[in-house]
Amino acid sequence: MRKTHYDHVNLRAVRFFGFTSLVTTSRLHSAEAPERRTLRSSRVRRWLGHLFREWTTESWRPIAPAFAKPKPATWSDAQVTFAWIGHATVLINFFGIKILTDPVLFPRIGIRLPGLTIGPKRLTAPALQFHELPNIDLILLSHAHFDHLDLRTLRCFGESTTVITARATSDLLRHTRFCDVTELDWGEAKSFKTAGGEINISALPVNHWGARKRRDTYRGYNGYLLERKRQRIIFAGDTAMTNSFAELQEEGEIDLAIMSIGAYNPWIHSHCSPEQAVEMANAAGARFIIPVHHQTFRLSFEPFREPIERFEAALRKTPERIALREIGETFVLPL
Repeated sequence: MRKTHYDHVNLRAVRFFGFTSLVTTSRLHSAEAPERRTLRSSRVRRWLGHLFREWTTESWRPIAPAFAKPKPATWSDAQVTFAWIGHATVLINFFGIKILTDPVLFPRIGIRLPGLTIGPKRLTAPALQFHELPNIDLILLSHAHFDHLDLRTLRCFGESTTVITARATSDLLRHTRFCDVTELDWGEAKSFKTAGGEINISALPVNHWGARKRRDTYRGYNGYLLERKRQRIIFAGDTAMTNSFAELQEEGEIDLAIMSIGAYNPWIHSHCSPEQAVEMANAAGARFIIPVHHQTFRLSFEPFREPIERFEAALRKTPERIALREIGETFVLPL
């Protein structure tokens, strides 16, 4: 069948979000994957057509408000408090240190043109706008994909914010105002001193990939372990199923794990299912889990509520371990 120009445009759009790596051979792919889909699959081609229409023409669709609105100004610096802002963005007050993971706050993600962003539009608004955030001490960037490293959002921050990012990704930040950017590779750790105190951050191996476009496959991709005052938090970033988190339990209890639970269908080679997210958090020995990476952008086949419903079902015997369920909710870690 002759490839049309429309098909070519669809494929280019998907490549920009790294999805070409998900439907072709990759060093992360598993031979046992069920129901492998390719770009020639009619279902995938229909989905690419849907994505192209959403990314380019769906400006009329309203964005639903967040379920709740956090009030970080009322949070105590003597506690560890979390709020899910949307997608993989979580605001953390870690005993006075203000941390933001993979900040994405604008209505669309993707290729930025003058006055226009070509890419997916939010389904749900962020729980906080930039001006409603506290002064952020640290930003954690897990990898360079557009839905995690959003330059339009990052350019809002000033010189006082420190950034921790994956190997070979700091060049993407050269047109921001950040003065203190640290790259960490797997197994590397560093202690950071902030206005709120000191924190130790380690880069964790995950099962994903780091290319932002087609050819920059050299870029790294991380999860992170945050340690302060004997409390330990995992931010897993994006990952497919991996055994790497089990090793963390050997060094002590994990108090909370922030785990992505969406975009697994058909991207299971790079995004875990909700059940796998629970399995990895259990392997790490996590007391509580915050499920993220769902209900914000339409990046895959699964229905809007399916990830959280499957996640809740996987923890039906211990529902008290679910720290947050909806965008905007706040959780205070029991000490």
